[in-house]
Amino acid sequence: MTKDLLKTVIADQEYYFEQAKNSIKREFSNNFCLSPEIVIITGIRRCGKSTLLQQIRTVQSEKDYYINFDDERLVSFKVEDFQMLLEVFCELFGEQKTFYFDEIQNIEQWERFVRRLHDTGNKIYITGSNAQMLSRELGTHLTGRYLSFELYPFSFNEFIVLKNPELLKKNFFKTSVKAEILSLFHDYFNNGGFPNFIITKDELALKTLFENILYRDVMVRNNITNEREIKELVSYLAGNYARLSTNSELVEIIGVKNASTVKKYISFLADSYLVFQTYKYDYSVSKQILNPKKSYFIDNGLVRRVGFSFSGNLGYLLENLVFIELLRRNKRIFYHKKNQECDFVLVENNTVTSAIQVCYLFSSEKTRKREIDGLLDAMNEYNLQSGLIITDDTEEEFFVNDKKITIIPTWKWLLEKQS
Repeated sequence: MTKDLLKTVIADQEYYFEQAKNSIKREFSNNFCLSPEIVIITGIRRCGKSTLLQQIRTVQSEKDYYINFDDERLVSFKVEDFQMLLEVFCELFGEQKTFYFDEIQNIEQWERFVRRLHDTGNKIYITGSNAQMLSRELGTHLTGRYLSFELYPFSFNEFIVLKNPELLKKNFFKTSVKAEILSLFHDYFNNGGFPNFIITKDELALKTLFENILYRDVMVRNNITNEREIKELVSYLAGNYARLSTNSELVEIIGVKNASTVKKYISFLADSYLVFQTYKYDYSVSKQILNPKKSYFIDNGLVRRVGFSFSGNLGYLLENLVFIELLRRNKRIFYHKKNQECDFVLVENNTVTSAIQVCYLFSSEKTRKREIDGLLDAMNEYNLQSGLIITDDTEEEFFVNDKKITIIPTWKWLLEKQS
């Protein structure tokens, strides 16, 4: 590693800053910028973390100390080279107190240098694509010094801003406006929110993204040598998302030796932000762990192209979309199952605060009864006075035994400011 190479990389990477000037503004609180703590932006590969970092740079008075470590010219960069990087920054731009580091987890022991910067009064912004690695390093050396923000693929609001920003200023009750919103919603529902894919519709690019996540962020990063096992696990989960399964069942399906291997593989997938699991809510944590779990994927467009996509899967696809939106809203999510099943219960301070059912078509009496009974089972169990059913395009409100049930179209729920 030489100073001249670092200067070349820094100069070349100004391309990212220029490119981001015309990008869709991501949803991000300015409070992160105002605090003195280190800001950690995490999320799946290609969801827009680097673009968000550039957008933060544009509104800061100091914006020059930027480098992206996901660059093949920096593969030999070591922790001892950070001092050289600091000297290069000073030589190029003079003294500044704000640093921007993209994909910093590629450098071992990076947290030692960042801690030194922070302890000497600097503001640092960091992005990374692996939750477990970042959390381990942050917990060891940066406890109490950082704020974490998880970024996801585009929300529906951001999707509309990309496609037709003027639409958000119009009256949603107007027939033509609602029709256009519904059209965009079904585009979002089927194709997801990865920025590059919804702009280009390049199926090969989405397939390549999935392979990069699987091979680079899961297999290589965790030294997995049995490619067949992890690919079969992902393939099964992608074909059975939003459905219950146990690790023991998955052992038989993918042919591994024991449930601990499955558990380890799923944790690797979660660390890469590809797959998430929800637990059955129980006051006993041990029972939560032992009960079957539901798996969800980061993005509808991605899971539809990795798994099987039949028309009968629309309900599960809608449930997957709602789950990711709840994550985006920073909710703690469980499912409920006692006498009946309820898709989601939300927990705050160890108390269930909300119950939500997701149902694509809410037209038949049989479907209505099933969904309402499941919702009421959760509402009665946790003493809730209101519950929510999210559907494709049904809207109504009624009471059952003094308990309020609201049915709302997904597009309208997605665009609501409150959660």
